[in-house]
Amino acid sequence: MKNQDVAKVFNEIAEMLEIKGDNPFRIRAYRRAAQNIEGLADDISGMKEEELKGIPGIGRDLADKIKEYTTTGSLQFLEDLKREVPPGLLEMLSVPGLGPKTARMLFDKLKVSSIDALEGLAKKGGLRGLPGIKARTEENLLKGIELIKRRSDRFPIGRVLPVAEDLLKKLRENAPVKDISLAGSLRRWKDTIKDIDIIAASNNAAKVMRAFTHLPDVKEVIMSGQTKSSIITREGIQVDLRVVEEDSFGSALAYFTGSKEHNVRLRELAVKKGLKINEYGVFDLKTGKKIGGKKETDIYGSLGLDFIPPELREDSGEINESLEKRLPDLVNLKDIKGDLHVHSKYSDGSHTIEELIDEAKKRGYQYIAITDHSKGLGIARGLSIEQLLEQSKQIKSINNRLRNFMVLSGAEVDIRSDGAIDYPDEVLKKLDIVVASIHSGFRQPKEQITMRLVSAMKNPHVSIIAHPTGRLIGEREAYEIDFDEFLTVAKHTGTAVEINAYPLRLDLSDIYTRKAKGMGIRLAVSTDTHVMNQFDFMRYGVGIARRGWLEKEDLLNTYDYKALLKLLRSKLIRAGIAGGGNDRKSAL
Repeated sequence: MKNQDVAKVFNEIAEMLEIKGDNPFRIRAYRRAAQNIEGLADDISGMKEEELKGIPGIGRDLADKIKEYTTTGSLQFLEDLKREVPPGLLEMLSVPGLGPKTARMLFDKLKVSSIDALEGLAKKGGLRGLPGIKARTEENLLKGIELIKRRSDRFPIGRVLPVAEDLLKKLRENAPVKDISLAGSLRRWKDTIKDIDIIAASNNAAKVMRAFTHLPDVKEVIMSGQTKSSIITREGIQVDLRVVEEDSFGSALAYFTGSKEHNVRLRELAVKKGLKINEYGVFDLKTGKKIGGKKETDIYGSLGLDFIPPELREDSGEINESLEKRLPDLVNLKDIKGDLHVHSKYSDGSHTIEELIDEAKKRGYQYIAITDHSKGLGIARGLSIEQLLEQSKQIKSINNRLRNFMVLSGAEVDIRSDGAIDYPDEVLKKLDIVVASIHSGFRQPKEQITMRLVSAMKNPHVSIIAHPTGRLIGEREAYEIDFDEFLTVAKHTGTAVEINAYPLRLDLSDIYTRKAKGMGIRLAVSTDTHVMNQFDFMRYGVGIARRGWLEKEDLLNTYDYKALLKLLRSKLIRAGIAGGGNDRKSAL
């Protein structure tokens, strides 16, 4: 699939146009097109022109550019831009916190055209004194450069999983495999992935290896062996394939899925029981007889353990819980009954409310919440109070026509630097759901960021805190929060916390998700959908929820519509607001 390649090209064009000081609407068009293409489930390279123009934000000009790139592997417009933009500036834009205008200014003033040169000057204080650059700016740039160095060998799961699934599909179609599965950190749904591990069962390993190393996705073959081969994909991701006999498939899958620490604990437990386990099976230590390994459940069953889901195999207490028969019944994607963070054309979404409803119904949902941005976020075309009330009125009219589905009238309100909410309470009380989030001031001190979140949670009308740490994996570090205070206030006020399923966010992380669960805090997995296909991101959020040990009842959006409304009202009742929502309109 070339979706990510095309999206990357369009983002590069947007960045170079911004460096040149081009029309901001033109720049925004390329960024929007890149976002929409990245969220597509279908391979863009196989689409006809009319299908391409059916993608939001894609007109004839961009459709032609997509066709040119997917058929030739290059784009003349991009090459022309590269000749106009000084070399190295595009690479510098990968540094978090360094915008196109600043990059251009650094080049014009100091001829800085590489990350190494930028780092050297920042370390010596050589950037200070330029417009907008202070000592704190240099510190932030150095942190950003360090982030780039750390991320160089890892990829966000949202970039890796589609590649991995495409490889599995092609191997099933072109190789004599009896069984095949992803393994490693990808199967454990970690948020970043170093490489892709695939385990296959076959009685013709040589033929499987030939098919694997000759796939069209292969950029380089690192090694090709009888039972193991490694390649580099066009996306630069290493893939390791291991082929085993059918009666060893389960043991190999378990061995190459669990973290190193999890596997060590299993082997220690095996020795105590007079057994040996490895990638080939389960063996009696005395006789050497193989007693299991065809199925993954053989490994855990032989050790007296309940089956441990892949997401929990991190040696974080799961083995003891399994021995005591106390493993959680983890939430599944099929348990999700709705999405509580969705954007429409009213702000920066790409679709009408009716279109979003139709798509949600296809996924078997009972409800969605329309949560367009508030007025303070001008870049996202945030709604004025009048526009918000107009939207609420439209949602009420839509609900009157719907059967077996409801739309919650909501908003994603900005939390200002002083902790105030972007709409007054008399407006918020008319909504069914209020999602509050931070979109600016990411570098403020921990105390101020925490104060902003705490202040928002103390507002009785705020239902959920969205993407609470503001991180973008590999692009922007999480801002600093006093998590003990944040979670304590969430618990005390009855405010839910979001697991944002957008693959570059996955925020709340699995670690704090588990901590929130332990404190009895309710959470919600939401996609933050701006483009239709981003509803598909729900699975990434559920992956984080499972890594955080969440069960169905821990999530707001696993409850049916009536139960959800009671949970949303409960915060108002706790705050002593009459009727716990009697002032609310539309769906309530």
